[in-house]
Amino acid sequence: MNQRKRAVGSPEVEWARDYELSLIPVGTRFPKKGDVYEASTDVDVRYLTSWSAPFAGSGSGTLKKGERVIIDYDPLPRPIAVNAKAINYTRVEGDMVPESDRSNTKYSGFYLVLKTLELSRDFKLVQEEPAPAEYQGDSLHPR
Repeated sequence: MNQRKRAVGSPEVEWARDYELSLIPVGTRFPKKGDVYEASTDVDVRYLTSWSAPFAGSGSGTLKKGERVIIDYDPLPRPIAVNAKAINYTRVEGDMVPESDRSNTKYSGFYLVLKTLELSRDFKLVQEEPAPAEYQGDSLHPR
């Protein structure tokens, strides 16, 4: 018997997105470019690594209470999750990303993946867009 696997398509993706959005309480402020959030407690987070190769890596770690992150791009309207960069990029990178990745010549950085629900629950918004000058440029990514 020859069974073919069916690819997940638009109806399934839309259903999953609608479901995830339904978990976000009414009145929740969605993240915007330039927003700066501060961890209210130690938060378990996921991250993705970027490479100068057709590859992406991932991992998880703990963002310590008081660490700040910035949304440095324009997210989609009503995003389920956003990418964020740590304000103390080098320190957070050293805490989370393995040395074997960081020392690889093809490694080109990392970013955090934070759900909107996590941002509203585990972080406080400390600066609304646009971000202040001290959160721009090299303070985010020294490479």
